[in-house]
Amino acid sequence: MKTASVKLKRQPVYESEKRCPESCSNNDSEEEPPGRRSISDDLEEEPPGRHSICCVLTEEPPSKIATTRYRFFRDIPDSLWNDWKWQFRNRITRIEQLVQFIPLSIEDQAQLRLVTMRYPLSVTPYYLSLINPDDPDDPIRKQAIPSPLEMIMGSMGLEDPLDEKRDTVVPGLVHRYPDRVLLVLTDICPMLCRHCTRKREWRNGGWVRSPAEVEAMLDYISHHKSIRDVIISGGDPLTLSTRHLESVISRIRKIKHVEIIRIGTRFPVVLPQRIDNELCSMLAKYGPIWLNTHFNHVREITPEAAKACDRLLRSGVPVNNQSVLLRGINDSVEAQTKLCHGLLKIKVRPYYLFQCDEVQGTEHLRTPVETGIKIIEGMRGHTSGLATPTFVIDLPQSGGKVPLQPNYILAQSEGELVLRNYEERVFHYRNPRTPARTESPVEALCPAGRATAGLPQEGTANLG
Repeated sequence: MKTASVKLKRQPVYESEKRCPESCSNNDSEEEPPGRRSISDDLEEEPPGRHSICCVLTEEPPSKIATTRYRFFRDIPDSLWNDWKWQFRNRITRIEQLVQFIPLSIEDQAQLRLVTMRYPLSVTPYYLSLINPDDPDDPIRKQAIPSPLEMIMGSMGLEDPLDEKRDTVVPGLVHRYPDRVLLVLTDICPMLCRHCTRKREWRNGGWVRSPAEVEAMLDYISHHKSIRDVIISGGDPLTLSTRHLESVISRIRKIKHVEIIRIGTRFPVVLPQRIDNELCSMLAKYGPIWLNTHFNHVREITPEAAKACDRLLRSGVPVNNQSVLLRGINDSVEAQTKLCHGLLKIKVRPYYLFQCDEVQGTEHLRTPVETGIKIIEGMRGHTSGLATPTFVIDLPQSGGKVPLQPNYILAQSEGELVLRNYEERVFHYRNPRTPARTESPVEALCPAGRATAGLPQEGTANLG
């Protein structure tokens, strides 16, 4: 059957050439904090000119419409589509742009504009192409597109539930655990995830730490020899150019007591084109570097994402995944099992499943803690342990991470545990006790051997 295509009018993604397109804020009047750099100073070798995005809608039954690049971005050549800087510059940041791709009523548009005044919108063309626009409950859409519930339930939760401010030792450096620190280089991300734990930063405009701020962070690390693990985060640190990122990583690597560098990024998920050969070659020089990323749904595991993770692994950078448990997105045993199986297929380890933090503007996405425990219980034993993440709550008031597991201990006495397994079968397990004193192997095998070993026997005197 032939289908009719309707091309919408082309619109430039950004209204003003003067406005920095890399700012995540929709508020043009926001000023950058003093001393910080704009991301526009850091992106290098931009492709010339500015390209508008064309939306092509095909009149087919919704069940037959593939949610791929070719529905929305058919006329964008591969040379641009695969250029991460083009993707970054052409993020969808306004409701007027969004309606080119996702049907929204006039009332919906008005509500979402109010939401974005407090919690801005930013989504890459690549990630937008994964959304099924005909499904309001699409799990990809819920992570990227604003919801009126962000405001309706906005009074619930805290701006900074993990109390990072209390553990900030110098601007941008959080020192909560004895042997590791969190280094925040920027508040800019390619996509503003609706469940973001640092949603409070969205209203501050786009900033990058100044050289003076970076110097202060590195100075603190170098003077605290207990720090063996540095986690580079944001925002998303991979929004920085490879050259800028290397200038920081190379200096961290020169600090002798720092053993491990970790990078927290969602680029492999929302903009995998960023994981190019230049970046991977740079990271390979400063190992051991571990990368933690953030897949939440199996549909995010695309060929592009798989290639990005493969490039990292071939460069000696192991990749772990830290999911967030989200209502209507991945809050079932089936969804989590499919996700974790998909991750193992692309050689990514399912590491953590986080309870969604108590952040203002995210309450509609949070689930009861019991949901996470039941998911782990439903996975344990029914799939390999390698495919089962650790369910974790990051406690408020700077309490740190606490792992939660189903309770498999039914009873416990001095010498025995009564346990149940994944099939609900009950087992008695002998619990070995610590001996009152340590015996030698000879004593344990033969008490008469005490004399042979030169030790006094019970009931005799040492005549030696």
